[in-house]
Amino acid sequence: MCNCCFNKYVNIPIELYESIRGQYFIGYADNLNFGYGTSAWARLYNPCCSGVNLHVNVWTVTDISEAPFRAQFWFNATPTDVPSESTMITPSNTTIYPLPKPKVKLEFASNVTEEPVGGINAFARNGEPGTTLVDTENGKLIFPPGGSFLVFISLTENPPATGRIAFGWWEERIPCKR
Repeated sequence: MCNCCFNKYVNIPIELYESIRGQYFIGYADNLNFGYGTSAWARLYNPCCSGVNLHVNVWTVTDISEAPFRAQFWFNATPTDVPSESTMITPSNTTIYPLPKPKVKLEFASNVTEEPVGGINAFARNGEPGTTLVDTENGKLIFPPGGSFLVFISLTENPPATGRIAFGWWEERIPCKR
């Protein structure tokens, strides 16, 4: 069989494709304080006027060293506390100039006393002190403008703790309908 009978195809992971396009971002919320009956959370919030769909690719919960912990994952919930906005965000492709800026916001809060309201408590994971919870979602968790993916962490015992929640995501522009 001759070489001229073959077609060459190249497959690249969707994360690399979105990074090349300047649409993949990584970020985290650090020094989240909780314990003694309080919790902490971080979320990817897709503002109502963003014009993009949010695709969650990966999340991590780490650096919780004092006691076993629980992480709850909420879809489209509203936090009861006023959030802070993380500045620890970067596009994964730093060759583009000017650097792309995400439309999605990474928000967080520490020492909260209430769970989020509304939305769906979609799943939960338990972790031991000093471990990292991580999962790759491959973009299958998709949130339209106004939606959010929130990670709510709490301790199963009472000592104080600090933690970090990180995300990797891409943003898909929503085509204008005419």
